[in-house]
Amino acid sequence: MTAPLFSLSLFDRLDGDTALFSPYLTGFLVLDVNIPEERSCKSNKSYSHSLPVNARRPDSLSVPAAGEPGLWTSQGNGEVKLRMGESGLAAETPLTIHQMFTSAVERFGDCTALSWKEGEQQKILNYRDYYQACRTAAKSFLKLGLERYHGVGILGFNSSEWFISDIGAILAGGFAVGIYTTNSPEACQYVAENCKANVLVVENHKQLQKILQIQDQLPHLKAIVQYKDALKEKRPNVYTWEEFMELGRDEPDAPLDEIIASQKPNQCCTLIYTSGTTGQPKGVMLSHDNLTWTAFAISRHVRLTEATQAQECVVSYLPLSHIAAQMVDIWVTMKVGGATYFAQPDALKGSLVNTLKEVRPTAFMGVPRVWEKMQEKMKSVSAKSSTVRRKVAAWAKDVGLQTNLTKMSQNGAVGRTPLNYRVAKKLVFKKVRKALGLDRCNKCYTGAAPITKDTLEFFLSLDIPVYELYGMSESTGPHTISLPDAFRLTSCGKEIPGCKTKLHNPDEEGNGEICFWGRHVFMGYLNMADKTEEALDSDGWLHSGDLGKHDQNGFLFITGRIKELIITAGGENIPPVPIEDAVKEAVPLISNAMLIGDKRKFLSMLLTIKSQVNGETGTPEDELTPEAVELCKKLGSSATRVSEICGGRDRAIHAAIQEGINRVNEKATSNAQRIQKWVVLDQDFSITGGELGPTMKLKRPVVMKMYKEQIENFYKEVATPSTPDNPLPPK
Repeated sequence: MTAPLFSLSLFDRLDGDTALFSPYLTGFLVLDVNIPEERSCKSNKSYSHSLPVNARRPDSLSVPAAGEPGLWTSQGNGEVKLRMGESGLAAETPLTIHQMFTSAVERFGDCTALSWKEGEQQKILNYRDYYQACRTAAKSFLKLGLERYHGVGILGFNSSEWFISDIGAILAGGFAVGIYTTNSPEACQYVAENCKANVLVVENHKQLQKILQIQDQLPHLKAIVQYKDALKEKRPNVYTWEEFMELGRDEPDAPLDEIIASQKPNQCCTLIYTSGTTGQPKGVMLSHDNLTWTAFAISRHVRLTEATQAQECVVSYLPLSHIAAQMVDIWVTMKVGGATYFAQPDALKGSLVNTLKEVRPTAFMGVPRVWEKMQEKMKSVSAKSSTVRRKVAAWAKDVGLQTNLTKMSQNGAVGRTPLNYRVAKKLVFKKVRKALGLDRCNKCYTGAAPITKDTLEFFLSLDIPVYELYGMSESTGPHTISLPDAFRLTSCGKEIPGCKTKLHNPDEEGNGEICFWGRHVFMGYLNMADKTEEALDSDGWLHSGDLGKHDQNGFLFITGRIKELIITAGGENIPPVPIEDAVKEAVPLISNAMLIGDKRKFLSMLLTIKSQVNGETGTPEDELTPEAVELCKKLGSSATRVSEICGGRDRAIHAAIQEGINRVNEKATSNAQRIQKWVVLDQDFSITGGELGPTMKLKRPVVMKMYKEQIENFYKEVATPSTPDNPLPPK
């Protein structure tokens, strides 16, 4: 079944180079960039964008009659029937990418569309010039031989060239195909061949080398474009960005206009490749309407402001090969005339906070690990503050949490603001927001993986509500979104208007498989009809593979993933994530926890300790993080390295972990849900190590294989799982 994209709880893969959210909150340096308080572009234009629900449970989607588009296709040149509604957002007129873009140019032509730094200079591209650059790129692609329904692969960090290549490929009738920068040459080869890429656009020499290694295995490849740095050596059919753009600059408009005029909203324009944790990656086919309608629906639902009033600003730093980043940074922003500012390539290794402070975005999206790293850094800084400062901060956080929880329970309605909250805001909250670059940001989101309640409460206590979203690549990004006046802690919110949710086969507690319906549901998997039929039932509902339930107010809560459910030898179904989160909360020293127990007689757990990460390679190092060192001291340990802790070497830490697990076990709903054995591994999980996916999501099958020996050791003495060194807690 398909992998969840946003349990932000918003988007499914974080770039491997991004693995190292090392000390990126250090030294909150503000660079002097003149970005005004409010930005707006005047225009007198305006714009605009229920569903029959069949309760019958179908098996798989039937193949449509010849000549009649069905709800799905696996053919790149196929068309689908749009899931139109009779009223509301679902009835909005379908648009192509070109139609949405030209509408934005009409209304916001002089507004900043893209901005980035070259050295200390801030570069700006307005919507009118942005559109022309995309047309030029489209003509260049055509001159290089891009064929209809063939891919343009883009391999590199976020930049204006990435956006222009993406949209240029779509205008020229090809597919825009993001490729993860951490992909191996072999993984790049699979994606490029699968989408029949005619052109590959790479960032730099490092990425170029990957493609040159597999170039002879790509029969459809006609050209390579490198968009940063000079070419180290001239090769046939390898172009610099300047050379590439020059190719199309003087080409006639007519051939391109003919292709654009032939495009339909129900045709594919973008491929998003899944992470491939359970086999080869699948090419998620997204139509023009998938992108344009979803961008419209999101912008309306979260009440974004059009640039004619005040311009929305976002910082682009999450990997654009993932739908979450594309939807936020390219399409939603375009729909409202917003400005996208590009972070530096080392954003998640140290510079992101500087960019945030320069840009001061009005909306910010972070995967859970980004928020967790912010939390860890802030706690570390706080621990070194004076006693008075710590007491003031603790008081303010208590006031902030209680005030915001009350506001949440009243769905955003507030009477008179409490005096203590106003004081706390002036003394603490405003300063924290300014230090993070979030002082103008009233829309902070998280997604792509589960986020802990502890992290959500931490930011809520600082008057920074982090709103969870949930969705997947196959739903063009978010399906449910939390709002300031409609959110609950650990809930992913409610579905976007025009979309529908169904829980399939609910149990006695209301937990069922989450199914989606709406115009955001994908066309199908490229050349994989069988996989498409697994994902879509015969009524066209998308089956997520996630388990969830609604509360009495309609808020959706993710309770597990069908494929992740542990079914013990005794037949008990156990979702692992709540237990793993409980252990991490009980033992703050723990970085990652993975529950084991499928077809086993008892539960066990693999644990890793918070350690430093190599800023260049992304590899976890032996040295503990400063926060972890402080925690060790409080526990009576002098450990500064993982190697001093793993294997039970540090008795104080070992005892502290066992005590934390005992506390978790005391709250277990049954004996089968108690953790009976555990081990601390000698290295943290990472993207580079293979245990985590691009969005820092745990790749359980990979971990099972990598640590097979340690896992088997748990069960060698199944008759007596309790040992003197690792005692079972009392029942």
